[in-house]
Amino acid sequence: MSDQVTIYHNPRCGKSRDTLKLIEGKGIAPRIVDYLKEPPSVAELTRILALLGKRPVEITRRKEALDAGFDPALFEDGALIAALVAHPIAIERPIVVKGDKAALGRPPENVLGIL
Repeated sequence: MSDQVTIYHNPRCGKSRDTLKLIEGKGIAPRIVDYLKEPPSVAELTRILALLGKRPVEITRRKEALDAGFDPALFEDGALIAALVAHPIAIERPIVVKGDKAALGRPPENVLGIL
């Protein structure tokens, strides 16, 4: 697996900006994916969930999902992944991936274990 660090980033989110700053402060130049403009594919999000060891509902921002017109509690995993890809604003952020590891940057220090 690659040692490239990728951050699924929302530049308008304070936690996402703090996580990016933390990564860059370690001397790492991550690949930055503005996931609102470049949403992950179903396969990519499925892989990220496996690396995180989480179910889709665990990375869903409930308020944003409801605002987008769907209740994550009513979806099976596969359907929820598809809904998150269609409405990436409902994906919790930031997510950092390095090789076969991933971490949710809430709080930002959570990513230190995979760097």
